[in-house]
Amino acid sequence: MNPAVLFTAATTSYLANCALGAAVATGTLRTGRAHWVHHALYISTASLAGIAVSSLFWSRNRAGLLLLPAAVPLVLIPAISSHSRRHIVTALAAAPFFVASLVKAWR
Repeated sequence: MNPAVLFTAATTSYLANCALGAAVATGTLRTGRAHWVHHALYISTASLAGIAVSSLFWSRNRAGLLLLPAAVPLVLIPAISSHSRRHIVTALAAAPFFVASLVKAWR
């Protein structure tokens, strides 16, 4: 498996989750009883990020080192109320790590 594909999948999942969260937060989209979709995207993002970071063990690609710090906000986010600004700020704190690792993975 090409590690770059894993970093692309993880970043895509992260962006989809951020987009859904932003749409719900601004009232553009109402998920109603389907709020679990946001949770499923979070689980997808965290899982794909973990798998992408694991490429450090089985490939020469070092992009996992750049994504590893994203684990901190990903671990903290479930403990922060989704109705607070801290939730948004914490979620966005992972963005630079996803972008940097994606760029590194494809180089």
